[in-house]
Amino acid sequence: MMAAAAAAAASSGCPSTVRIAASVFYKAWQQQQQPAAGAAGLIRHCKSSCSSVVSSVVLLPLVPSDVSGACQIKQLASTVKKESTLERFSTTTTASLPLLLRNSERYVESPSEKEAWALLKDAVVTYCGEPVGTIAARDPSDPFPQNYDQVFLRDFIPSAIAFLIKGEHEIVRNFLVHTLQLQSWEKTVDCYSPGQGLMPASFKVLTVFRDGNEANGTEEILDPDFGEAAIGRVAPVDSGLWWIILLRAYAKCTGDTSLQERVDFQTGIKMILKVCLADGFDMFPTLLVTDGSCMIDRRMGIHGHPLEIQALFYQALRFARDMLVQEDGVAQDLKKLINSRLSALLFHIQEYYWLDLRKLNEIYRYKTEEYSYDAVNKFNIYPDQVSPWLFEWIPNKGGYFIGNLQPAHMDFRFFSLGNLWSICGSLATKTQAEDILELMEAKWDDLIGTMPLKICFPALAEDEWRIITGSDPKNTPWSYHNGGSWPTLMWQFSVACIKMGRLDLAQRAVEVAEKRLSRDRWPEYYDTRSGRFVGKQARLFQTWSIAGFLVAKLLLRNPEAASWLTCDEESNPVISCGLDMNPRRRRKFNPLSNSNLV
Repeated sequence: MMAAAAAAAASSGCPSTVRIAASVFYKAWQQQQQPAAGAAGLIRHCKSSCSSVVSSVVLLPLVPSDVSGACQIKQLASTVKKESTLERFSTTTTASLPLLLRNSERYVESPSEKEAWALLKDAVVTYCGEPVGTIAARDPSDPFPQNYDQVFLRDFIPSAIAFLIKGEHEIVRNFLVHTLQLQSWEKTVDCYSPGQGLMPASFKVLTVFRDGNEANGTEEILDPDFGEAAIGRVAPVDSGLWWIILLRAYAKCTGDTSLQERVDFQTGIKMILKVCLADGFDMFPTLLVTDGSCMIDRRMGIHGHPLEIQALFYQALRFARDMLVQEDGVAQDLKKLINSRLSALLFHIQEYYWLDLRKLNEIYRYKTEEYSYDAVNKFNIYPDQVSPWLFEWIPNKGGYFIGNLQPAHMDFRFFSLGNLWSICGSLATKTQAEDILELMEAKWDDLIGTMPLKICFPALAEDEWRIITGSDPKNTPWSYHNGGSWPTLMWQFSVACIKMGRLDLAQRAVEVAEKRLSRDRWPEYYDTRSGRFVGKQARLFQTWSIAGFLVAKLLLRNPEAASWLTCDEESNPVISCGLDMNPRRRRKFNPLSNSNLV
């Protein structure tokens, strides 16, 4: 009925198009038996639901029964925008309306969703009779699962979000509690112990003899891997960051903050922050890491300051700051350090990582070897390092954050997770976030193709592949981390799209994936430039492929859940700068608008 009204509005040229937050509209649609019969009931309900407004927004063309109804609707739109704390009331196409109407009605799970839920529940791992996570994969055709039979912290995140949306909170709580306990375990690689705040990459449940004596019976223990058994022996930098993000999502979902306020959890948060904020030799506010320290856990040339780590780092700092309990001087000192780091990191990424057509032209004309405090080419980037593919690929409208930045080096590859999470955590400005999604839409065939979502684009090939990956046989061009297509990235894509009001893009990607995932037996990744083939070494029934699909579907029906994983731009960032303290540096410094200079 509402769809017919929208069609009538379009045919009559009715200009009454107002923006109403999707979650408010859903509730109104579900509780209003005859929403098209009159606008008054809808307006009353929406006004009472303003507190639940989230940032996903739709254009809702209505045909009010009278002029006063149209005025009331316009007033409602103004009220929603005024009373909510959100600023992103972005425009979407009217094509989103049928999607929202369809999702708000009684929903029947598709066969793919039913299968996915059954597989996800089969992947649950129990410890002492309680669920504590999901294993990485349950591929019956794989006799040697290596570490795919373990619970990975980063892999469990989409599973956790799926369970939270479904109302099954126990497994997420248990996971947070037990992984925190593992944080304090002794970690040693060749007689060297890394920072105590390091969280494990994964863990498995082992059944052992109690006290090593068969006569005493058996017991279950958790056996963590902090990277000492991983390929390349690399510490999982992202594990602690994802743990903080999930802890905040759990509190937002359940309304239960008692967990994060516990002494052991406050200590755990502080230990992670201590590792991340430790002093070092680096000149930049970005987090310095080795290759393979995140989702791309093999040599792929991301050592240094990869975007993915910076996006997670920024959001984890913001969430940790909000969760710290101010009962001692340590927490207060940490908050000061966090504020200082956040403002510097925000400026650094937005200013130096951003690339669009205008910026590319500027880099193309860079002068080099500028020894000066006022240098334009601050990182001494050589224009000849800009790859020829980029000049043709960059669209006239849109842009993205580059993958990495170091002295004399810019990694111009597009990394999906880093860009999407920059949107979710507001590391990107509103305009930059819109431009990222605009670029992804313009380059749909390259980044989505026949299976969402490219982990990076383009692939390293020939000499680049041999030099940068060390001729890695698993990361051949357009495979695995080297330009492979990863279905799990759908859930991050959906969160970013919902935040920016682009449900149409999320729905489009999910529809592409749903055609193949179940038929292909839920592979870990896909190969070739367009993602046509199941990856040559991909595990089947990969849990985070299953969970990523489910979360994307669930978010389209419950967009308010995206707010658990996102944050708005800070209204008053504090910019810490010591330029005026140095008499040799008299260059101009223009702080961001609405900023305080300390």
